[in-house]
Amino acid sequence: MNMTLSTLKSELSGELFYDDLMKAIYATDASVYRKLPMAVAYPKNTNDIKKLIAFAKETKCTLIPRTAGTSLAGQCVGDGIVVDVSKHFTKIISVNEGDRTVTVEPGVVRDELNLFLKPYGLFFSPDTSTSNRCMIGGMVGNNSSGTTSIQYGVTRDKVLELKTILSDGADAVFGALTPTQFKEKQALNTLEGTIYKSICNELSDKAVQEQIHDNFPKPEIHRRNTGYAIDLLIDSEVFEGAQKPFNFCKLLSGSEGTLAFTTEITLKLDVLPPSERIMVAAHFKSIEDSLTAVTTCMQHHLYMCEMMDKTILDCTKNNLKQQENRQFIVDDPEAILMCELKAENREAVLEAANRLMDDLTKEGLSYANVILFDEDIDKAIELRKAGLGLLGNIIGDTKSAACIEDTAVTLPDFANYINDFTAIMDGYNQKAIYYAHAGAGELHLRPVLNLKVSEDVKLFRKITTDVAHLVKKYGGSMSGEHGDGIVRAEFIPLIIGEENYEIVKRIKTVFDPENIFNQGKIVNAFPMDEALRYEADRKEPEIETLLDFSHSEGILRQAEKCNGSGDCRKSPEMGGTMCPSYRATRNEKDSTRARANALREFLTNTETGKNPFNHEELKEVLDLCLSCKGCLNECPSTVDISVMKAEFLYQYQKENGTDLRTKLFAYNNKVNQLASKFPGLTNFFFENKITSGVIKKTLGIANGRSMPLLSAKSLNQHIDSLKVETSSKKYIKTVYLFVDEFTNFLESSIGIDAIELLETLNYKVEFIKHDESGRAFISKGFLDQAKVCANNNVNAFKDYISEETPLLGIEPSAIYTFKDEYLMLADDVESAKSIAKNTYIIEDFLHSELEKGNISVKQFQTNTQVIKIHSHCYQKALSNQMSTFTLLNLPLNYKATIIPSGCCGMAGSFGFEKEHYELSMQVGEQTLLPAVRKASAGIIIAANGTSCRHQIKDGAQREAKHPITILKEALI
Repeated sequence: MNMTLSTLKSELSGELFYDDLMKAIYATDASVYRKLPMAVAYPKNTNDIKKLIAFAKETKCTLIPRTAGTSLAGQCVGDGIVVDVSKHFTKIISVNEGDRTVTVEPGVVRDELNLFLKPYGLFFSPDTSTSNRCMIGGMVGNNSSGTTSIQYGVTRDKVLELKTILSDGADAVFGALTPTQFKEKQALNTLEGTIYKSICNELSDKAVQEQIHDNFPKPEIHRRNTGYAIDLLIDSEVFEGAQKPFNFCKLLSGSEGTLAFTTEITLKLDVLPPSERIMVAAHFKSIEDSLTAVTTCMQHHLYMCEMMDKTILDCTKNNLKQQENRQFIVDDPEAILMCELKAENREAVLEAANRLMDDLTKEGLSYANVILFDEDIDKAIELRKAGLGLLGNIIGDTKSAACIEDTAVTLPDFANYINDFTAIMDGYNQKAIYYAHAGAGELHLRPVLNLKVSEDVKLFRKITTDVAHLVKKYGGSMSGEHGDGIVRAEFIPLIIGEENYEIVKRIKTVFDPENIFNQGKIVNAFPMDEALRYEADRKEPEIETLLDFSHSEGILRQAEKCNGSGDCRKSPEMGGTMCPSYRATRNEKDSTRARANALREFLTNTETGKNPFNHEELKEVLDLCLSCKGCLNECPSTVDISVMKAEFLYQYQKENGTDLRTKLFAYNNKVNQLASKFPGLTNFFFENKITSGVIKKTLGIANGRSMPLLSAKSLNQHIDSLKVETSSKKYIKTVYLFVDEFTNFLESSIGIDAIELLETLNYKVEFIKHDESGRAFISKGFLDQAKVCANNNVNAFKDYISEETPLLGIEPSAIYTFKDEYLMLADDVESAKSIAKNTYIIEDFLHSELEKGNISVKQFQTNTQVIKIHSHCYQKALSNQMSTFTLLNLPLNYKATIIPSGCCGMAGSFGFEKEHYELSMQVGEQTLLPAVRKASAGIIIAANGTSCRHQIKDGAQREAKHPITILKEALI
C-alpha cells in the first residue's frame, strides 16, 4: 500500500507539515524562484531522515535539504519535501584542540560555531555575508567562501569528513583515503562500494583526466562551484600520483545536496588571525580604476579585499541601521576597495598599511584612502555584508537580479573580463551593480530587471547566456561561491564541456539512481527562466489599505521587498532585536521572512472581489509577531512587518469581528480613564489574588502576569494643578510635552519627574490639549480609531512644533507614532512630516542639548551609581541607544552600561495574553531577564519602556527606573 503524508507524519519523531501556510513559507529561498513543495519536514534524528528517504523512493518525490535557506541560486526550492535540519540538527558534537578539528551537525550557525571555538584560539575561516545565520550544512552544500578566501581558502578546503545517508538509506562516512583504503572501499558489496568502483572507472583514464583539465575552470581560481568537482578528485594519489589522499568530500562539497544527505561534518580549523588589524578604504571615481587597483592591493598580503559600488552605497543612505556604518565614506565614490591587513602588533600593522597607502598614492587611481581601526572596521564590514539585502530595498518592481552575480576569473584576466562584460551590459543598456570579492577575482555583477515583465524575463536568460559564454572564454567559473542551483545549472555543460557533463550525470545516477535528492539542480536542470517568484505580465492585484503604503508602492510591494536573505534568523548571541519570536521558537514560520512570504503569497492568490486579507493562514503567521519594529531597522530591505500586521488585523477584523479582550486592550486608555476615578478600588481588585484571578480568567490574561496599577493621580491632573508662573526667568528653549496614555494613568510619577528635570535644566515645558497616541489602537488593528488620534494630534500640534519648539515624549511606543505610523495615517501628511522631524523621546532631546553645550556635568551629583540599561525596541529601531547611554554616564561617578538585549518580550498587550505568555517569557529569558537577575541589588536597572519595566518586574522581580527618573534624582 502506498504511504501517505499523514502516515509519514505519524511515523516521524520530528514534524511534518503539508498545510498551505507552511508550503507557502518554504516555496522560496533567497533566490528569484518559487516552487510550492508538497510538504516540509523537521527531522529530529537520522532515523527520521531515513524514513523520508524511504518515502521519497516509494512515492518518486524529491527531498530538498535546507538549513537557513539563504541560497541565492534556488538550491532550496522544489516541489517535493523540503527537509529543514535547522531546528534539530544543531549540535557541536566534539572539538579536537590538538588536531584543530571540530565535528558538527549541519544546522550549526557559522558565527555561533566561532563563538564556541574562540576560547580554543581556533575558528572556521570561510566567512560569508550571511555568517550570522547561515549554517555549516548549507556552506558545505554550496562550498561557500566569503571575504577570507584569499587568505584561508574555501569551505571545500576545510571539510575533512562527512557522515551521510545514501539514497538507499545506508550510512556512509566519506573522508581521506589512501590508495589501499580506496581499493578496500571498491570491494564493498554495497551502494557505497558501487560508488567507489564507478568513480574509479570514470576517472582512471588519462585521456579523461586530460579532458577534465582542459575544460574545467582554471585551477588558479580557488573559488569555483561549477558542477561536481571531479577535477579535484583526480588531483590525488589514487589517480595522478599527486601526494594527496583521495577524499569524496571534495565532490560532496558544492554538490547542493544532490548526492547524499549529510548528518555530521568534520572540519579543519584555523588558528585565530593576528589581533591587530587595519582597514584601508580606498575611494575611486570609477569602477575601472578600482578594479585596476586590485592587482596592486593584492601584493600586500591582505586578509580581505572587497569592493562596493555606488549603487550599493546609495542603498545604505536610507537604511537607519547602516547610516552609522557609512561614516567613513568621503564624498560620493563610484567604488570603494576595502583592504584589511593584520599583524601581531600595532606597529607592524601600521607599517603594512603605510606601504599599501604609499603604493596606492603612487598609482594615483584612488582619490581618498581612509584608515579604519577596531570598531570602525567592524562597521565597514557590516555595511558590506548588508549589501545584497540592501539591494532589495529598491522601490518598485525593478530589482537587481541574481543570475550572473557569481562569476570568477583569474586576476590576470580580471581587467579584460570586466571590459568585455561591460560591453555586453552596454549592449543591453544595463548599468550593472558591482559588489565584489575583488581580491579573489570574483565580482557579484547584477543586472537590474523587472522579472514581472516577460521582456525582462527574456533578457534575464539572454544576459546570463552571453555572460556564460564570456566566462568560458576566460576559463572562468560561472559560480564562485553561490552555487549553480537553478539559475546556473543549465550552463554547466557549456562551462565544463559536454563530455565532462556526461560524467557528472553518471556520477549523480550512481549516487542517486532514483533521483530523490534535490532534483533539477546541477544535472537535468530546471529551466533558469521558469518557476520565478512572480508570474510574468500578471495583472497586479489592487489592494486597498487604510494605512498609506505609497512609500513602497503598496502593501504588496512592501512584502515583496523581502528577498529572503534571512537576516531575521539571527540568534540572540548575534545581537540586535530581529526577530524575537523566531529566536524563541526557532521555527521558520515565526521569522520576518516567513511573514513577508505569506503576505506575498496570500495577497496575490485571492479571488477577485474577496477581501485579500481574510485568510486564517495570515492570522496564524502574524500571531507571534511582537511588532517590535526590529525589522524596520535590521532588515536590510526595511520590511516593516509591524505596520503590515496592523493593516492585516484591521482588514481581517472587518470580516471576522473582535473579541472583548481585544477591544479592552485597544481601548485601554478609555478603560484607565474610567478606572482612574477610583484608583484605590481598581488597584485593590487588580492586586487581590481572588479578584485579579477572576479578571484574568474572564479576559484570557495569563495567570503569571501581574496587572498594571493606576497612579493615585494622573499626570494630566498634576499638570492642571501646576501654578502658572509669571517669572522673567530666561529659558534655553521651550518644549512641548506629549502626555502619553501610559504615563498619564499608570506611571504619572515619571511624567512629574520629566517636567521637573526639564525645568531644572532650564527648559520651559508647555502643554496643550491633545488626544492619546493611538498606539494600542494600532497594535490591535483598530485603524479607524488610530486615524482619528493621528489627525487630532497633528491638528493639535502643527502650529506649535518646530525646530525651536520641539515635541518631547516619555514613552517610546507612544511618541514614536508621530515619527512612524502617523505618516501613514494622517490626512495632513505635510504637517505630520514637519512634526515628525521635530519630535523626540526626552533622552534624544537632552543628548542633542548636551552636545550643544546646554547641559553640564556640574548640574548633577557626584555620588557613585552603577546602572544597567535596557532600551525600548522602538528607540533601537527609530533612533539609537547611545543618547540614553551618554546621559546616564553624564553624572561624574555614574557608570552605565547597555544590556545587549533584544526585545523584552512584553510588547504591550502581547505579554498579558494567556496564549502568548510563555513565548513572552522565553523572549525575555534570551538576554534581558538573566542579565537583570545577575545584577546585584545596588545596581540600578534603567528601562524607558513601560512594557519593559513590567516584564522586568514580573520576570526578574526587580523594579526598573525610567532614565528620566534616574537623571532627575541625580540633579544637584
